[in-house]
Amino acid sequence: MPWARNRTSAPAVRRRTSVTGGLTLALLATLAVPAFSTPTAAGVPVTAPCPADLADAATCYTGRSADGAHYAIAVPKEWNGSLVVHAHGGPDLGEESDPERSVGDLGRWSFMVEQGYAWAGSSYRRGGYGTRMAAADTEGLRRIFVENFRQPTRTYLHGQSWGGDVAAKTAEVYGAKKNGPYDGVLLTNGVLGGGSRGYDYRVDLRVVYQYYCRNHPRPDEVPYPLWKGLRPDSTMTTAGLRARLQECTGFSSPPGERTAVQQRNLDDILAVTRIPERTLEAHLRFATFTFRDLVHNRLGDRNPFSNEGVVYSGSHDDAALNAGVERFSADPSAVRDLSYDSDLTGKVSIPVLTLHAIDDPTAFVEHEAAYRATLHGAQRDKYLVQTFTDEHEHSGLSTSEYANSISALDTWVRSGKKPTAASVAASCPAFDARYGTGCLYRPSYVPQSYATRVNARPGGLDWPALTARQEKEWSRLPMVGIAP
Repeated sequence: MPWARNRTSAPAVRRRTSVTGGLTLALLATLAVPAFSTPTAAGVPVTAPCPADLADAATCYTGRSADGAHYAIAVPKEWNGSLVVHAHGGPDLGEESDPERSVGDLGRWSFMVEQGYAWAGSSYRRGGYGTRMAAADTEGLRRIFVENFRQPTRTYLHGQSWGGDVAAKTAEVYGAKKNGPYDGVLLTNGVLGGGSRGYDYRVDLRVVYQYYCRNHPRPDEVPYPLWKGLRPDSTMTTAGLRARLQECTGFSSPPGERTAVQQRNLDDILAVTRIPERTLEAHLRFATFTFRDLVHNRLGDRNPFSNEGVVYSGSHDDAALNAGVERFSADPSAVRDLSYDSDLTGKVSIPVLTLHAIDDPTAFVEHEAAYRATLHGAQRDKYLVQTFTDEHEHSGLSTSEYANSISALDTWVRSGKKPTAASVAASCPAFDARYGTGCLYRPSYVPQSYATRVNARPGGLDWPALTARQEKEWSRLPMVGIAP
C-alpha cells in the first residue's frame, strides 16, 4: 500500500509559528522558495461562530498569520482525524487580505466538515496574482493547524479554480519530499495550464475585442499596449467596462434589441475566441483588471504575453482581422518569472484526483489535458486520476460529486488502490442519497489537447519536454520575481 501512511496523533503544540511565504521581498530580489517567519502570536486561532449548518457539528476558529493572511478553521466534533487544506480561486484583487473570504469558503465547503474532516482555508496575505505566495500561505496555515491542534492522521489539499494551480503548486513545492506533509490532492475545475499559457485565450479576447470595438481604450483616451490590460492610473470600474462591452456588442440585451453592428461584433468575438457568451464579461474583466495587476504590480510593467504569429479564425473577415489586430511579443524575463511562479512541473508523488465540468465556461476542460501532459512529461501520471461531469458551471458543481471526490481520494490514500473514473462515478450515488444534487459523471470522456481550444503560440514552449527540465533551467537563472 504505497500511499497508506499511518501517522500517530500528537497533542497540541502551541509554538505559534506562521508563514511569511511569498516570493521576493522586492521586485529585483532573487526569487527563491518562500521562507517561514519567526514564531509570533499572530497565528493563534480564536473561536468564532460556525456557519449555520455546522453550528452543532463543529468548533470554528479564525485568525491571521504573521504575514497578514486571514484564515478560518473548523474541527468537527466527530473528527475522523484528517485535515483538508483549501486553496481558493481568483485571484481576488486588492492589497489587503480579506477576512471574509476564508469564512465564506468554510460555509461553501462545509460538507467536508460534515463528512468528518477538519477544514482550513486561507484568504492569502493580499489579493492579486502570486501563485507561490498563495501556496506559501496555504502551507503556512497547515503549520498553524498542526501547532495549535495536533498532527492530522492524513492531510489533503483541495484547490478550486485558480486555487487548483495554487494547490498543485503547494504539493510540488512543499510536498515533493518522501513522507512530506500532504497525502493527496483534490483539484476541482482547476486552472491547470499555468500562467505562462493559461491566459492566452484572454490575451486573444483582449486584442480581438479592441479590434472590433475600439473603445477600450477609446481613440481619444491615453493609449497603452493591450497586454497591460489597463493603464495603471485608470479609474475605470467594472461597471464602466460593462457599459463599454454593452455599447459594442449589446451582450446584455435580448438579441432582438441589438443593432446589426452589435450582433455582428458579438458573433465575431465569440466565434474567434471560443469564449461562451454567458462568461464573456467575466473573461474581459480578467483580461483588463487582473492583467493590470499581474503586469504592473507583479512584473514591473514587463510583458509576459505574446500573440505574434497567431492566426485568428472564425470571423466574417479573417484576413482583415489578422491584418488589423494588435500584435506584441513577450519579454523573455517576464515569461520566465511568470512560469516560475505559476507553471506546474508535474513533480508530485502523492495521489491527485481531479473533477472538472466538461462545459466549464471559465477554466476550459482542456486545462485537464494540459495538466495530464505535464505529469506525463515528468513521468508522474501514474499518480493522476481525472474525472469529468456533464455540467455547465465553473464555481459550483454537484455537492454529491464534491463529497464523493474527497471520499474517493481518501480511500485511494488509505488503501493504496488507485481508482478509475468509472469506479469514482460508481461510488457517487451513496453521497447523492444524502445531498440529492446529482451524479453527472462521464467516465469515458477524455478532453482534447489544450491547443485544440486555445490558439497556440508559434515557437512556444514544448511543454511535455519542458516539464522534465524546467526546474534545472530555472535554477541556472538569476530570478526576478513577482512581488509578494
